[in-house]
Order: sequence, then C-alpha cells, then structure tokens
Amino acid sequence: MTQPGPLKVFATILRPSPATFAAHAAIVGCFLCAGQSCTAGERLLVHRSVRQEFVARLAECTAQQVKLGDPFDDATTLGPLNNDGVAAKMDEHVGDAAARGATIVSGGARENGQPTNLYWPATILDQVPADALAATEETFGPIAPVVEIDSLELAIALTNASPYGLLAAIFTRDLQKGLRYADEARTGLVNINETTNYWENHLPFGGRAGTLSGVGRVGGRYPMETLTELQTVVIG
Repeated sequence: MTQPGPLKVFATILRPSPATFAAHAAIVGCFLCAGQSCTAGERLLVHRSVRQEFVARLAECTAQQVKLGDPFDDATTLGPLNNDGVAAKMDEHVGDAAARGATIVSGGARENGQPTNLYWPATILDQVPADALAATEETFGPIAPVVEIDSLELAIALTNASPYGLLAAIFTRDLQKGLRYADEARTGLVNINETTNYWENHLPFGGRAGTLSGVGRVGGRYPMETLTELQTVVIG
C-alpha cells in the first residue's frame, strides 16, 4: 500500500507528496484508539520505490502528532492498551519482527513511568518480513509494520493470503490500479486513497466470504437481513 495526507494551508494551498498523504492516513489507520479497532491498519504494504520516503514521513508525522499519555489529558492522542493480553501480543509481535531483521523506527517497548504497564508508544517497524507475526496476525495495538513490495500483483497476493477479510485500503495516483486492487482483493470493504479507519454506518460493512472476518453485512438495510430470520406462515 503506497499512500499520500490532508491539504495543508499556508499562504497558498499546497498539495503534499503522496508519501506525506499516506503517512497521515497511516497514523489514523494504525494508531487511532491505540490500534484497538477492527478496522485498524495491521500491515502496510509499501512499494520499494517510495518505502524509505514513506517511513521517514511516517516517523516524522508520528513524532509531531502522536502523544502517549493519560487519556483524560486533552493533549493526549494515544492512550493505554485495554488489557495485559493485548500488551503481551504487542511484546510478542514486535520482538518477533525484530528477531527476523525488522528495524524499530519508533517505539518498540512498553513505556516506563506510566500509571500501569499497558502504555505502548506508537511503534513503527520497517522492513518487516511478510511472514512475521506482525504482518500475518492481528496485533490490535499501536503498531505500523511496513512490508516492502515491488508490484500491485504482490500486494493483491499478500492481501488474499491473509485469513482476514474485513477491510483494506490502497493509496495510488493511478485510479485504474486502485480499482483493480479493489476488484481482486478479498475484503468486504476497500478504501482507495483513504485510511482503513474510514467507514460510515449507512454503508454495507462486513467481512468477505472465505475469510475469518465473519459473514453477512451490517449497515443500511443489511442488519435486518443479517440479524433476523425470515419465516413464512401460510394460513389455509
């Protein structure tokens, strides 16, 4: 997934580079609610031609925008994890990626000096092997594992090799490639040039058949079909 960021207003309106656009979206996708949402970005597939720039921009934007701390403090943008099981999975996935040769760009361990040991800083991992735990399992924490790819075909293949099929996102300047990805990716929802954490209640939402992300859809008219059982009664 190569990704572009919101317009910034100075004396004039400037369009950021695609890497900056992608970095802003990745922050929302990976770090919103400390990564504890079913639509969190669990893996970032980034083309080799822009990987270094993207990782640099992601690290820069994370340092500027993400502040770990007390969730009741207005300055905080990243709070603690929900329980020790989630924190332990972060420990395991980050440790596994590092052991396999990934680079820890930011974060990488629980933060000391907090009220509990559930405070994990925003963690960016670069050059994560495609078979690492952080790239194949749902971490459900504030983690951004960057996996280098060299083609759209590989992005589609890695997406479809995952057991999860709820939501995916692609960032590209080529709409045709974005639509091809959306057509071939086995996920229930695909966002093109938008973060994974973007969805609206009136839109059909749910996993793709053949994955571990559930069956059926919610949103719009679909809850009545998914959450009820049709019965026919005939009186003679």
